[in-house]
Amino acid sequence: MRLGIALFALSAAAFAADYNGYIIDESCAAKPAMKGNEACARKCIKGGSPAVLLSADGKVYKLDDQEKVAEHAGHKVVVTGALDGEKIKVESIKIDSGCTPGPTGCQ
Repeated sequence: MRLGIALFALSAAAFAADYNGYIIDESCAAKPAMKGNEACARKCIKGGSPAVLLSADGKVYKLDDQEKVAEHAGHKVVVTGALDGEKIKVESIKIDSGCTPGPTGCQ
């Protein structure tokens, strides 16, 4: 039984990958001008719109751990996790090395 659990854990970890993009609220994800707008993203996420990851090619990924990603609203980030359909199971999140956070997001 323990071996089965260990193998399952290892196989799940094998599917983890890095996803780059901006943390933005779901309601504004279709508006490219909102990418990197930290103030708007924070306001909308606080108001109940789920945080999502908007990739450079315009793909929107849902995120399973809203608490973990909300503090990065408007930031360009690297999310590490396993993709399950259109949702990323977030293992970690960090600010992208190409991002210098400012009052309106990455500069």
